[in-house]
Amino acid sequence: MTPNRRALLMAGLWPLLAGADTLDATLAGLQKRWRPRLAWRPDAGWRPEALATARRLMLLPGDDGSAFATEVLAEQDRGSHTALQLTLRGALGDRVPALYLRPNGPGPHPAVLVLHDHGARFDIGKEKLVRPLQPNPSADAWARRYFEGVFVGDTLVDAGFAVLAIDALGWGERSRPGFAKDDQQALANHLLQLGQGWAGVIASDDLRSHHWLRERPEIDAKRVAVLGFSMGAFRAWQLAAVCDDVSACVAAHWMCTRDGLLRDGEHTLQGQSAFSMVHPGLAAELDHPDVAALIAPRPLLLFGSPDDKLFPWDATQAAWTRLARAWDGRPAAFKTQATPGGHRFDLAQQRAATAWLKQQAG
Repeated sequence: MTPNRRALLMAGLWPLLAGADTLDATLAGLQKRWRPRLAWRPDAGWRPEALATARRLMLLPGDDGSAFATEVLAEQDRGSHTALQLTLRGALGDRVPALYLRPNGPGPHPAVLVLHDHGARFDIGKEKLVRPLQPNPSADAWARRYFEGVFVGDTLVDAGFAVLAIDALGWGERSRPGFAKDDQQALANHLLQLGQGWAGVIASDDLRSHHWLRERPEIDAKRVAVLGFSMGAFRAWQLAAVCDDVSACVAAHWMCTRDGLLRDGEHTLQGQSAFSMVHPGLAAELDHPDVAALIAPRPLLLFGSPDDKLFPWDATQAAWTRLARAWDGRPAAFKTQATPGGHRFDLAQQRAATAWLKQQAG
């Protein structure tokens, strides 16, 4: 046996000889002992402490209330409404591209901030949900793949809602040519090394976008909801949780217990996509349904599918069951809908969500 092979063999046997735990055993033990400190409780003292903790850990850098310095770059008359391409000042002070659908008429109109998915597709962001002003084959293909060929923004504006969508940092015009899923670790680490967090920047930009909508003179500030699909659903319920000004929330196909997403082989443990949805330190305090429980008693509609390969159905249902407790006595404000077909937000779901939002808007 060569010295190198002997060294390799000893390295492999060392944990056994030393009585040490293997990496997998250490992680399994940590997960078994994991109990969020601020798991939902029915007492009145839970929400103030949990909300303050969530805001502190999730909203980095947050919304400092600075001017949006809105710039309208282009407009397009679409008959019943006007589509505007614009930029807003984001939480980092950078220019955030946006698409805004403004219904005709004086208003005040109800509005929906729509939040795009991850999809490991970075050349488009806001265009996944709102039809862009110029032809975009990538956006059209995305709408066919996940939305039955119908842009969610069109469904909402046709029902009388104003609609805003922004590019999350790393997507669309806030990405760069060739950016791919294996580049996400570098982006996340770059932000962490500068005292920021990728998920925190996304949440903060979403918060400012909702703030922008509420300040519009044609918008009813008390009727500004959020809606998202996939990662956009995660963005939607986390924003509604930390912002009491969100009037209602629709989250399609992203709600699950953290434990369910940490099972062997689950997508959260593969690749780098989870970096955009991880807030350092939050897991020690709150599980995903604990965060979403902060929305209560405001209206929340969740879509999920037994056929969804990204979220274990039993863990999704467990999250729904835990969430329902926070709306005890107000079942009309908390609704879940199981849908066939897996990870998609088809026209039937869009129509159901729109009808529900109209009902909540009064």
